[in-house]
Amino acid sequence: MQETAVPSAPPTPPVSLAALLSRDDLGLRQITGPPAGEVTIHGAHTSEMSDPYPYLLGGELLLTAGVHIPEAAGRPGSFDFDGYVARIVAAGGAALGFGVAPVHDTVPAGLVAACEEHGLPLVEVPPRTTFSGVARAVWQLMARARLSELRRITQAQQGLAAAASRPDPVPSVLRRLAGRLEGRAVLYGPEGAEIAAAGREPGDEVRRALAELARFVTGHPSSTATDTVAGTRLAAYALGPGRGFVLGVAAPHRESGDHTIASVAAVLLSLLTGEHQSGTGAARSSALVRLLLGARREEVAPLLGGGEGDGAVTRWYVVHARPDTGAPDAVSASALGAALGSPLVDAADDVVRVLVPTPPRAEGDGGARPEGDGGARPEGDGVVRPEAGAAAPRKPPAGSGTAGSGPAGSGPAAQPGWTLGVSAPVAPAEWPAADAQAARALARARATRSARVRHAERPGFADLVPPGEAEAHARALLAPIGGVPALAETLRAWLSLHGSWDRTAVALSVHRNTVRQRIARCAALLGADLDDPDVRMELWFALRHLRG
Repeated sequence: MQETAVPSAPPTPPVSLAALLSRDDLGLRQITGPPAGEVTIHGAHTSEMSDPYPYLLGGELLLTAGVHIPEAAGRPGSFDFDGYVARIVAAGGAALGFGVAPVHDTVPAGLVAACEEHGLPLVEVPPRTTFSGVARAVWQLMARARLSELRRITQAQQGLAAAASRPDPVPSVLRRLAGRLEGRAVLYGPEGAEIAAAGREPGDEVRRALAELARFVTGHPSSTATDTVAGTRLAAYALGPGRGFVLGVAAPHRESGDHTIASVAAVLLSLLTGEHQSGTGAARSSALVRLLLGARREEVAPLLGGGEGDGAVTRWYVVHARPDTGAPDAVSASALGAALGSPLVDAADDVVRVLVPTPPRAEGDGGARPEGDGGARPEGDGVVRPEAGAAAPRKPPAGSGTAGSGPAGSGPAAQPGWTLGVSAPVAPAEWPAADAQAARALARARATRSARVRHAERPGFADLVPPGEAEAHARALLAPIGGVPALAETLRAWLSLHGSWDRTAVALSVHRNTVRQRIARCAALLGADLDDPDVRMELWFALRHLRG
């Protein structure tokens, strides 16, 4: 019968009774019971209670000097040795150690007979050996076993991770797992059929039992189950909730750490089968190939997970992010993408870029800022930043948006430990422009020490000028500084931050004196008074419409 995996003893590496008996410094001697090599100990406990049952967890070497036995004091009466040993066995005790002297000169014959009757190993502890010395020896052996187990698990983890990176990751992980456990590893599909397998082929009885165990965890709340059939240890691991994939393991024996090793393989296979089941990996690969072969962005966007709805063009956010401390790595970048609800992550240099599809309810919002968006206010540069002390956006109800999104239409929400710049929602053809929006929003977020700044599109006077004419005017006006990108970028940041030298320096990661020198150079080349608000307005208008 299948049972969910529940340890019957404390989760510590057991040690063999034979290893304890081999310690010459202890001088222990086994009197009766099964061979010491077949007995494992999970700890040592001393008790002089006539019923130690309530104080045992299972797997202990119980140490006693027999103080609770009436004959020890010379008083008449009998002691129920059979009942005493039966209670130890019922509590899961692994062995009984009896100390001779100062109470008893020898191990009572009644105790020897009871231990032999119940199959409990009985060990004589000589007078020169203290119980604390025996307990310390047990813990020393357990510490060595634990270190050996950790080394074995670490080596297995490294091997499984290397196997998962091979061109054939699923078969490679199964082969490595089967080799480590010296048994059979099988991946079952949602229909219960074997998708892949590795290792020694078991008998028909074991094979059927393993398949049945896999079906058991598929329809059971527990994600793990174990069984033993024909002397073979079986285990099944559900790979993710609701997916239907199961890892089955059959091994002739079970060693400490085997469950951890199999669990690592299950995690890796969960990731691999998740990609296989959803098809997102293949879809993204197909989108990449089509882009490289000349397809338009709007043609491949549906393959990236945004989809289309009600005939409307899918819209996307571009997010630029920097961690508050340190530099981003692949793991933290992937975690950020997962929090934002998108696997489309690019971790380059010190900025992580994420392409996030808009939730369905934000479709067609044209980038407008919803009413009461967390206390946000529009700035003159076309970005929205939170007010100090504004209330955080409430979590949207289920189905109202993607993971990590704020209120409908507000875009991806702020993430703990990150500074975000979020573009307006755009169609795929406008991704490059959105990338620039997100970069500027991130620079402003860092300068103002805001967790998130979102670019916001809204009608304005600038929209009354045809884009072509606006761009031509911008190029003509900014021609004197057009050959030096650093000057235009510094001027843009300085104007967006209302002429703040310090905040501009933070946004551009340069010294404040560098900002002053560049702005002075811009004023000289443009022949303009940058203290004049009309001049600032005209230059800002030009910078907003200057492309490339």
